[in-house]
Amino acid sequence: MSKTPVNKVTFLQALFPVLGLVVILVYGLIIRPLFQEGKDAFPLEIVFLTAAVIAIAQLTWLGFSWQEVQDSIVKKLAKAFPTILILFTIGMIIGSWIVSGTIPMMIYYGIKIIHPGYIYVISFLVASVFSTCTGTSWGSVGTVGIVLIGVAATINADLAITAGAIIGGAFFGDKMSPLSDTTNVAALAAEVPLWDHIQSMMYTTMPSAFLTTVIYFVLGFVYPVDASGAEAVAQTQVILDGIGTMFNFNILLLLPVAIVLYGSIKRKATLPVLVTSSFSACILAFIFQQTTAADVVQSLYKGYDTSMAVWMTSIPEDLATLFNRGGLYELSEPVVISIIVFIYVGAIDKIDAMPILVDRVFGFAKSRAATILATLASTSFINAFTSNQMAASFIVGEAFHKNYDRKGIPRKVLSRSLEDSGTMIENLIPWHTTAIFMGATLGVSVAEYWQWQFLSLINFVVAITLALTGIGCFYEKVPETDSE
Repeated sequence: MSKTPVNKVTFLQALFPVLGLVVILVYGLIIRPLFQEGKDAFPLEIVFLTAAVIAIAQLTWLGFSWQEVQDSIVKKLAKAFPTILILFTIGMIIGSWIVSGTIPMMIYYGIKIIHPGYIYVISFLVASVFSTCTGTSWGSVGTVGIVLIGVAATINADLAITAGAIIGGAFFGDKMSPLSDTTNVAALAAEVPLWDHIQSMMYTTMPSAFLTTVIYFVLGFVYPVDASGAEAVAQTQVILDGIGTMFNFNILLLLPVAIVLYGSIKRKATLPVLVTSSFSACILAFIFQQTTAADVVQSLYKGYDTSMAVWMTSIPEDLATLFNRGGLYELSEPVVISIIVFIYVGAIDKIDAMPILVDRVFGFAKSRAATILATLASTSFINAFTSNQMAASFIVGEAFHKNYDRKGIPRKVLSRSLEDSGTMIENLIPWHTTAIFMGATLGVSVAEYWQWQFLSLINFVVAITLALTGIGCFYEKVPETDSE
């Protein structure tokens, strides 16, 4: 038996391993890259691994045996394992959807609907579709985003508005796609099923997306674009021709997408749905594409590569940027980070460190609304502070989930809040790595586009409104065990 019972752990003892993590985060992710010339930020894996070592050392000092610590870690990892499997499967989905022609077909027809007179609303909608299909905001901005901003520049559209629309659309999919790493990590951090998390986010994200669409449509008339510049669309012709030569299109290529949508609507188990979708895409690849068994296997294993299109004499560089992705190890970094984070979390769970700290620090949050608002504020602060939404999700998710249980707030409201204020804010923070990438890729700075990135701005208001009113918070689903 340990010499220090959990119920005897003091506030300072609970604070120590968390403070250790904060110190490492501040130095490794902020001080080194920003204030020490020539030094890179610590990898997040090293940050949490070091924090785990500190936490385990403290537990040993408190008298806990290694077996007790190991059992706590394994228990936490066991809960996370199904979602870790999903992260691996997402890579297979991306690779198989590309080799089958599913994602290329969506991109092809998405680009073709660009019309100069509706560049703002089209930029938002096209980026939303692409990011939902691929699960990546960076990938969407770095591919179709470049095409859209290029069209906007040629026809003299407002680049700040266009950039805001592109980034908003990219983050719609980053938030809502079952293929997104942040979406899966938020569900994992709050310990809720993926589809429950996505269904909960619809209450804040879908109204925000609808209002955003209306605003961009109206802006097309407030800031009209010279439609005579329709020849600008021709600059996308090289990409369209390349996609059309590389892949064959057929309506049946939408079957893998339909399987995922069906699984989502019917609330089927996530892993079997994704695996079924992936392997249906592989079958379609053999039917419709000029591909070999080796190409399909590589797409599942290491990802698709445009060099597989041996029938093409030259391959535009944009196509490689667009399609060279996917495979079993596509999300290996989030998987490794998740495992190491849960080693740390499992260790500090042994002394209930996070619940003790939350009770002390957020003791003012007596009501359900105050608890949700505290979650939103904490996630925004930590993501802005660390430039890492995964860190924010795990830290805040672990800190608040028992509070949510006690107050009768479903965990899917916690997971939703992690993204409402975490994922959605990172493109608006000038020093955040995401905002830096967006600005550099589109050639429009955060200072120029932030006020036109309506999806995030509206989403913040909607999330706070639902927290205050209780609408869409599913209180009736969970009994309250603690007084407000």
